Amino acid sequence: MKNTLVILLIAVAAVANGQSVEVIKVPDLQQLMEQESEEVQVINFWATWCAPCIKELPYFEKARESYADKIKVHLVSLDFADQLEKVNRFASRKALKSNLYLLDNVDYNSWINKVDPSWTGAIPATLIINPKTGKRKFVESEMKEEELNAIIKELLTKS
Repeated sequence: MKNTLVILLIAVAAVANGQSVEVIKVPDLQQLMEQESEEVQVINFWATWCAPCIKELPYFEKARESYADKIKVHLVSLDFADQLEKVNRFASRKALKSNLYLLDNVDYNSWINKVDPSWTGAIPATLIINPKTGKRKFVESEMKEEELNAIIKELLTKS
């Protein structure tokens, strides 16, 4: 009985600290990129084993808070799908609150061009889209917080 209670308390604490990760396929990713929305869509591709990715995650979380009613932040992990629990533990430890996904498709060459034709597949990579204006910005490198905010502000403009 004590073990069950401890496991239940750990599970509740994990949920309270962050979001759980949803496993998605490429069509789901395409829907994220193509959805009609009032908010600018920020889609960051990362992995738990990528140090530059981990370094910039707090910038996305901060942007999500700063522009709460103007942007949606989607963090798409490129860890292997069988590592879902590892990604969930990582997200919980970091208290990530953005929309969290794990892309279940290891054939990167079949879909990276759909994100951006210039993408070589290196991460971190970020696609920022204003669905209302059609403006898009793709960055295939680690971003500084100021750079992320500048791109968001640029894409929030109406023209």
